[in-house]
Amino acid sequence: MSEDEKTPAREVIADYAQEHFRYFRTADGTVYAQKNGHPVARPIRSQGTTGSHRQELMVGLFKDGLGVFNGTALKEALDLIEALALTEDVQPVHIRVAPGYDGATWLDLGRTDGQSVRIHPTGWDVLTPDPREVCWRRTQLTGELPLPAKDTNGKGIDLLLRLCNFATAETECLAIAWLVGCLGPSVPVPAPFLTGPQGAGKSTGGRMLVRIIEGMSGDLRRAPKDEENLIAAVAAGWVTALDNLSHMTPDLSDAMCCIVTGAENVKRALFTDGDVFRARYRRPLLLTGIDVGVIRPDLAERLLPLRLERPRVRRTEAELWAEYAEVLPVVLGSLLDLTVKVRAVEAETPTDLRMADFAHLCAQLDAATGLGALTAYRTSLDDLNDDVIEGDLLAQTVLRHADTIEPGSAQRMTSTEWLHCLSRLYSGDELRPLPKGWPTTGKVLSDRLKRLQPTLAARGVLIDTGRTSEGRYLEMTRLATPPPHQHKPMF
Repeated sequence: MSEDEKTPAREVIADYAQEHFRYFRTADGTVYAQKNGHPVARPIRSQGTTGSHRQELMVGLFKDGLGVFNGTALKEALDLIEALALTEDVQPVHIRVAPGYDGATWLDLGRTDGQSVRIHPTGWDVLTPDPREVCWRRTQLTGELPLPAKDTNGKGIDLLLRLCNFATAETECLAIAWLVGCLGPSVPVPAPFLTGPQGAGKSTGGRMLVRIIEGMSGDLRRAPKDEENLIAAVAAGWVTALDNLSHMTPDLSDAMCCIVTGAENVKRALFTDGDVFRARYRRPLLLTGIDVGVIRPDLAERLLPLRLERPRVRRTEAELWAEYAEVLPVVLGSLLDLTVKVRAVEAETPTDLRMADFAHLCAQLDAATGLGALTAYRTSLDDLNDDVIEGDLLAQTVLRHADTIEPGSAQRMTSTEWLHCLSRLYSGDELRPLPKGWPTTGKVLSDRLKRLQPTLAARGVLIDTGRTSEGRYLEMTRLATPPPHQHKPMF
């Protein structure tokens, strides 16, 4: 055959690729390749070490006897395939958890054969999903889960709680509710914060909770130093676990709020002048630590404190994790059974809590098991409000002033007048100096009080803003019927 009659290498590669792979794009324009009949998709431009599409295409061409092709031919073929895929329908890709057809959800087991768990209204099954229903994206953080055990009769939950050192039954039911929430792709769940004395096994308990969802390779990480690295870690996995937090900067606190309830990060795409790269994320988050200092009010509403106690009998790491690996299939099977049971129950959604989806999940769990998760969740939020108040001198001063207002009545002043009033109240007759961080202008005071609104409202003090012909004002109202929790004087 003459040189003119030979098929160009790029055409050979393109024909082979379109015969053996399905190509599609996501909403952000990224093109993915999916081997025919297999649910795992890979971005065609990926150069990752977990196996790129370029690598699997080269291996397939070689094993099927079509030869070895140079990089130029591969690049030209992939350029053509990418251009063609941009005209195809949009389909999302998912990490670990995904919605399915007919109200079902899927859990990726991280297996090479693509087998996953389909959780449907009447039960759950281990299947290989239809590639057009679910497309999994794998990263280095995607660990392999064992095949879950059937017919466990709930004993897996008891085995898990026996291995962990949760201090109370209320803590145990909140941990269970969080695990059930992690299996829901559209349910924002608060971030468990494992606390307790030194030696209580906070890191070990955190690993046990994470590995139920992420497999035995799942682990805790140190908090990244900047938001960009944190977002990169969050986007590459499902559950993000940060270990041994001792201080929380305002930027880190804000980033955690975004991770729990969802946000989008936009930055300039590499090697372009005007194009952008969009990353949407909402992930389950888990934290461990003894004390992180002052907790900001917006993060407090998104936390789930889980207190642990020191174990009476110590065991070696090898013994503990060997037992955990042995019971993990039973634990996962029991969690799936419980998830099906909880989702089948109708329950009223509490309307007074910010994380309404998780509060509804707690109500469903209570209706299915009678554990009392919703009451425990309300109590935990009340305790976090105490922590916020104890760490904020302005909040303490506002509550002290609110005690001088008649129940059911309101007091209105400008923000500058409020600043003078609260500053005088704090300083008292002794004229003690104002603390570091105290508001210096009426505008700063107004912004601080807006952030404290949920915390103060939980103690029966409402802060409202408005405008009249004379200017803007702040109004403080003391409720006639205070919430069940009565705050204690702080000074």
